[in-house]
Amino acid sequence: MTGQGVPVFGFGHVPGIAPIGVARVPQHLPAVDPATGGAHTHDFLVLCYAHSADGTVLIDGRTWTVTDGDLFVIAPGQVISFADPFQEVVTDGWTVWFPADVVRPGMSGAYASWRAHPLLLPFARGADRAQRLRIPSAERAAWTTRFAALDEELRARRDGHQEAALAHLTLLLVAAARLSTGVADQLRSSDEPLLAAVFEVIEQRYHEPISLADVAAELALTAGHLTTVVRRKTGRTVQQWIAQRRMRQARLLLTETDLTVAAVSRRVGYPDVSYFIKRFGAEHGVTPTQWRVAAPPAP
Repeated sequence: MTGQGVPVFGFGHVPGIAPIGVARVPQHLPAVDPATGGAHTHDFLVLCYAHSADGTVLIDGRTWTVTDGDLFVIAPGQVISFADPFQEVVTDGWTVWFPADVVRPGMSGAYASWRAHPLLLPFARGADRAQRLRIPSAERAAWTTRFAALDEELRARRDGHQEAALAHLTLLLVAAARLSTGVADQLRSSDEPLLAAVFEVIEQRYHEPISLADVAAELALTAGHLTTVVRRKTGRTVQQWIAQRRMRQARLLLTETDLTVAAVSRRVGYPDVSYFIKRFGAEHGVTPTQWRVAAPPAP
């Protein structure tokens, strides 16, 4: 139990069984107390896909609507509860849960923290704010197929099932990571002209020392108004979106080029390399050099 009396679920390891859990929703409901709204937290990572849904869920006290195609990426320690009965919120979907060390067995150094692993970045971002990603309608059948394939592998437990289950989980995590990096693109293409303009400015100028005031000036708005609108519509500030775009480009340059860290820093809008290293470390839990050493070689 937490200090607030919320039950904490641990991952139930079973010898010889892949340490990955998967369940079809709502056939297999979580074992939570409906009298408390099912409030609980956990020490593992969770992907929860709502293929068909209509309702709300509370994560760390914040209410989220749940609709068809929502994918929730939930980090350890986040408190989840339901304003409505769970089976009435998600009428068709999947949940996958797993301890962080499944995707980094035996790794040390740069990936010693799960927050530093590239495939777990969506969960690291969700540690302070839950991640709700949108799966495009054209891709939802493929997501359902991925979950079902993982479920079948874990149920059959044929020879090599642990390796196969990890492969299926990795495909899910790759797909989630791609959705996460594509959030800005989704917002740009939505019917939100102001957001589209904000992201256009960020895309054109993230490699410069651009600030919130600069973005606001380009759009002829006050910084306060722009901050309020962007935070309300996206859950993040303009500065956070600028930083995310810079870090995305920094990871790419560190992995796919031989540029020095100082050169990467300048190319992503940080003239002060020491400040860049500090910001990169705060975001990823490792230095830019450690990231480069740990990253797989570019094809």
